[in-house]
Amino acid sequence: MKELVNAIVQLEWEAFDKVDNLGGRAGCQNDGETFSIMRKSQYLTWNDELLNSYYNDLLLAEQSGWNLIMEKYARMMKSTNLEKYAMLEKDLPVIAGERDMLQEEIIKFQVAWMEEFAEKYPKMAGNARSIRTSEDNAFNTSYETYLRGEMSTYSENTFILYCGFITTLLKESRNLAMETMRNTA
Repeated sequence: MKELVNAIVQLEWEAFDKVDNLGGRAGCQNDGETFSIMRKSQYLTWNDELLNSYYNDLLLAEQSGWNLIMEKYARMMKSTNLEKYAMLEKDLPVIAGERDMLQEEIIKFQVAWMEEFAEKYPKMAGNARSIRTSEDNAFNTSYETYLRGEMSTYSENTFILYCGFITTLLKESRNLAMETMRNTA
């Protein structure tokens, strides 16, 4: 599992390194160690089937010349920089209908988990992203918006597996935000 997580994070880092930021290269694009910790913290919660599917998403995107990390950040601009998003939207794959509605349901659960985490660990949460899209601006991208952008890059197979993963966590009364933050710490 750790080898696969490392391979995913390496592919993401290579893609992240190529993202053109609005104001030039972002400082976080020069901090591979923090990037690695944050991304691994998330993926170490996933099961092998989900990891393999997302790894294949990254490989297929790379082979076709598409940058999933760029797509994620472009999608986040819908909330943080609508003018720039309007210029990029035509080039992004369409997420609509049932997929969009299901994503929003999954996001609601995850936002609730993050709010539970923030209530229980306010100091640690204070060092994380704001939680709600309503808090977004050009210099702040919330957990909710980030999640929406990221989830929108998943292939249909990865998205279905991710929904199953979240459903399992709900049935087991597990909090994904807590698990991810535990890995981060």
